[in-house]
Amino acid sequence: MTLNFREFDKDSSDDSSEDDSDHEVSEMEQGVIDSSVDTEEDDENENNKDDQNSSDDSEDEVVKAIKAEKNKPRDHPPSIKTEDFIVDICFHPANNIIAIANIVGDVLLYEYSNDETNLLKTMELHLKACRDVEFDNNGVTMFTTAKDKAVMATDVESGKLKQCFENAHDEPVYKLFPLDCNKIVSGDDSGTVKLWDLRRQDPIFTIKIGEEYISDMITNDAQKYLVCAGGDGMLTSIDLKGSKIFSRSEQYDAELTCMGLFRSETKLLVGSSVGKFYLFNWKEFGLHSDEYIGQKHSIQCMIPITQNIVVSSGEDGILRAAHMFPQRQLGVVGQHSLPVEALDISHDGQYIASCSHDNDVKFWNISYFESIDSLIDVNHKHNKKKDMINNLPSSNIKNASDFFSGLV
Repeated sequence: MTLNFREFDKDSSDDSSEDDSDHEVSEMEQGVIDSSVDTEEDDENENNKDDQNSSDDSEDEVVKAIKAEKNKPRDHPPSIKTEDFIVDICFHPANNIIAIANIVGDVLLYEYSNDETNLLKTMELHLKACRDVEFDNNGVTMFTTAKDKAVMATDVESGKLKQCFENAHDEPVYKLFPLDCNKIVSGDDSGTVKLWDLRRQDPIFTIKIGEEYISDMITNDAQKYLVCAGGDGMLTSIDLKGSKIFSRSEQYDAELTCMGLFRSETKLLVGSSVGKFYLFNWKEFGLHSDEYIGQKHSIQCMIPITQNIVVSSGEDGILRAAHMFPQRQLGVVGQHSLPVEALDISHDGQYIASCSHDNDVKFWNISYFESIDSLIDVNHKHNKKKDMINNLPSSNIKNASDFFSGLV
């Protein structure tokens, strides 16, 4: 921010003198005139000083405001920059650790705090690009998959391989979803879903649900149905206990890219490549109950923050928050200069992390959402266009109106 201040120059030049031959002035009269001139000069000097002080005060307030912003205590970990393209990230479910999967097949484990991030270990797991990294619910085992078609289970503490399903699929595996410490579901590029148990080599079942890639998979606590989103624009649910397809949705005119559960797992939100959200009632996966325009660009990833609030991102690199019941935009949580590939939320709910095509991972403190959620007046009329670009407390960019409000 550049502020221009007007400079006041003191007038030190004397007025033109009178010719003594034309005007004779007595000593007393001269003394009165000199006294008057001195008084006027003193008054002018005082006025100039007052104006200068006023300018200095304004400048001091701006400087103070800028310094206050810079000196605020850090409320999120510093960013992580890597040498290789980041494909996926996953927070540990119990500790301050984040896993970063990259395009050369490695997984990097970082420990994070508000002050720093430290690389704990680098695991060279796959021969080709990693596609997905996930922890089990206890954080003991880390599951990974890659373009090399392998599904691996690795002990987090020791880094030792616990299980490896080589050539788990005929096509590269795109997505994993852990069910418990031993069972995991995998979906590949050609629409095949498999359920695995680490205690055996062969899959429990194999189901072909489509022809396109499986972009995301999700289930609830009951784990009766597994819902799969696909590149073919269809939502397919699988009866896990019956090992069969439960239902298929209508075919949408875009790829279905990501999913999240809300309202005590009674609502399923699905993002798409055309920037739309589709809302489904749980177990009613054939047709959505509502739809929203989330953004103009493709929604690549989403993460539920509260029972009502979702943060999503994608091609434009902007992390946006929205209240879904009823739907309204809340504003910008953060931003990257390039498209965002993945989002995740920390075990304590204090941070979300995002990775972009710029080979970086950024952290955002979103603890304020817990208090904001209950205060949002969803029935109040809002300016959607303004809300879409409103910068929330976690964003690195300040709203100009908010910044200058303290200076008025």
